[in-house]
Amino acid sequence: MTTWTSLEPASTTVDPGSSTTVRLRLRNTGDVVDEYRFEAVGDVAPYVSVEPPSLRLFPGTTGVVELTFAPPRTPDATAGPHPYGVRVLPTENLEATTVAEGNITFTTFTEIRAELVPQTVKGRFRGRPRLAVDNLGNTVLTASIAGGDTASDDLSYELVPANVQIQPGRAAFVDATLKPRQITWVGSKQDRPYELAVRRAGFEPLKVNGTFTQRGLLPLWMMTTLSLLLALTITGLVLWFTYKAPVRTLATPKTEQAAATALPEEPPEQPREKPKQEPDPAQEPEAPSGGGEEPEEEQPKRTVLPLTSQDEPNLFVEFAQVRLEVGAGGCQLTEPHTTGKLDTATEEALRCFQQSFEKWGGFSPLLKSDEPGTLGRSTMTALIAAHFPEEQGVPLNLDEASPEVPWVRNALLWGTQVQIDDNDLEVATAATRANIASLRGQGQHAEKPTPGLISRVREYKRAIRNDDDTEEMDRTTVTMMSLGWIKEPEKTGTVVAKNWLPAPTQ
Repeated sequence: MTTWTSLEPASTTVDPGSSTTVRLRLRNTGDVVDEYRFEAVGDVAPYVSVEPPSLRLFPGTTGVVELTFAPPRTPDATAGPHPYGVRVLPTENLEATTVAEGNITFTTFTEIRAELVPQTVKGRFRGRPRLAVDNLGNTVLTASIAGGDTASDDLSYELVPANVQIQPGRAAFVDATLKPRQITWVGSKQDRPYELAVRRAGFEPLKVNGTFTQRGLLPLWMMTTLSLLLALTITGLVLWFTYKAPVRTLATPKTEQAAATALPEEPPEQPREKPKQEPDPAQEPEAPSGGGEEPEEEQPKRTVLPLTSQDEPNLFVEFAQVRLEVGAGGCQLTEPHTTGKLDTATEEALRCFQQSFEKWGGFSPLLKSDEPGTLGRSTMTALIAAHFPEEQGVPLNLDEASPEVPWVRNALLWGTQVQIDDNDLEVATAATRANIASLRGQGQHAEKPTPGLISRVREYKRAIRNDDDTEEMDRTTVTMMSLGWIKEPEKTGTVVAKNWLPAPTQ
């Protein structure tokens, strides 16, 4: 051993978002001049900087370097003690490499964010918003969820789950059911403000405000129309039973006795039979040529989603296979399979991906929209959105070309189009081929977002979140997309495009 080291202090504490310094003393106990290099090791190594990075010492001399710890204020800087080490590498004698070990403790900080999706819900008997709670702190968050009216006690609340425990950097979703205590039978809609509160021990509750728009069971215009119809009906019945038409006669009083014999009355005129008309030869149906049966009409191709094993090999199944080959939702397609064909191996991998959403409970509509092992609008949207970074938004700038644009365009098309026409098929085909090339490492196709794409972002957010005020692909929108949320999830979707289905790329 030709090196002596000492950390001052050996244990210390630092707040995430700030920094602290530890000194490392080093003595050359050998008999030659040596130069030492320093490397931080351990889980906290990304947060450590060494100054100077190297030190040259004569035999018997001591030097000092400073270790600066600067953990970020993010969930990655987990609260608690973290052991670390500094590897000292002598240039002249590598066998004398040593590691100085210490311990640093990251203090706890809490930060949470809550958002209602959507913020305004409408209904006659109930409303069903969802509360997304994000733990942005560096320790486990334990909280309870409670609801209350901001003005009066007009609503009752059902929250599932009512208590959440969220790991650092993760999110939880709470399903809320709002029920008005009184039903509005007749009249216009009423806005009832409410709030959901995230409560933690020792902290002020975090309150999120929303609005429940309660609609009347019978709109005012309908009640007015029914009242008028009822009044008209009663008036008509009264007139029918009370009105008597006056009777006038042209007969004159009889002055003489009638003759003994009266002229016989004319017999009533008998109805004349219409002559039978001969069929017009010009109007007779023509016999089919050849004397055979009429040819059967060609059966139209199946134009209802989702895609199944009965479909021919196609581009969209090929995308699902390539997506699953690199892994998605903890599932990977490794068995031999036919390109573009929804065969047994592809079905098993696709079913694994779909079942991975069971952990989200009722918050993901994927299992309700698509049958297991099939490729529908919801599954296709979730597979495409699996490309986006987890819990991050996707920036879109009309002046900048981005390789994310084909992914966003493809996901939005499957997420908003209930009926796919020729133009939709052309857009989906081009975007899907670009996505497949990107997954296979054949280059990324970058393009600028168009105003139409921005408009489709708003259409998706309006359908899923009832939010049409912004045009950005924020984190919540990406999360909803990755969970398979689509417009009108109760509909499987139809196709009117002529060239359905596009062939695989290979």
